[in-house]
Amino acid sequence: MTGYEPLNRPKRVDDNIWVVDGEAISFYGLPYTTRMTIVRLSKGDLFVHSPIALTKELRRQVEKLGTVRHLVSPNWIHYAYISEWAEAYPNTVAWASPGVRGRARKFRSPVVFDRDLGEAAEKEWSGQIEQMIVHGNVIHHEVVFFHIASKTLILTDLVENFEARNISLWFRPLAWIGGILDPDGKAPLDMRLGFFKGKSDLRGAVQKMIDWQPERVILSHGRWYQRDGVAELRRAFRWVLKYRGGNCLGST
Repeated sequence: MTGYEPLNRPKRVDDNIWVVDGEAISFYGLPYTTRMTIVRLSKGDLFVHSPIALTKELRRQVEKLGTVRHLVSPNWIHYAYISEWAEAYPNTVAWASPGVRGRARKFRSPVVFDRDLGEAAEKEWSGQIEQMIVHGNVIHHEVVFFHIASKTLILTDLVENFEARNISLWFRPLAWIGGILDPDGKAPLDMRLGFFKGKSDLRGAVQKMIDWQPERVILSHGRWYQRDGVAELRRAFRWVLKYRGGNCLGST
């Protein structure tokens, strides 16, 4: 049990956008739940963000929504299942995030990426999904997306928000120390340290997310935010933001 059942079934977020919760996986020995997001584009093509393991039932459910066309790796860690989706759907485009090709080679993944994600929305979803790369100063670079019609921001690991009831007793103190325990989920501690010298750039990226005025924020791990999206961004990124006169300025 992950706490996000039913698994492998699209759950409607709003018109033309769904989340699908999958089984938990081991990440460096830690149990991480998995979640992907599906957006149906204007011509019925499906944008699949951070694909989870593809089961027969999931495949059947997804094919009811539209035509799988874009398989998106949003950061260098989230790519494990893209190869099996590409095999099942050969007419797709596999999109690479910064750094993911090298990590995939290191771990001898069979994944083959077709194109790289850029700093702005690709033409295939321009006008429907906004796009931005949030650059870390070490290794973590994450592509974030904003579904315009539903006002939904799609993050991956920039905010994690594990609910205590859904994780083991031994994992709870680690999640608290790491700053990723609900209701105060943030970027994991190691990631925040990695952004230490890049706070100015990160501050600008967070301000852009706020300017998009998201009503909800989907996360890959833990409870996502179905309301108060802007307030949750300000809370989760308070370590890099502070406010003076209504403006988003530097912080410690």
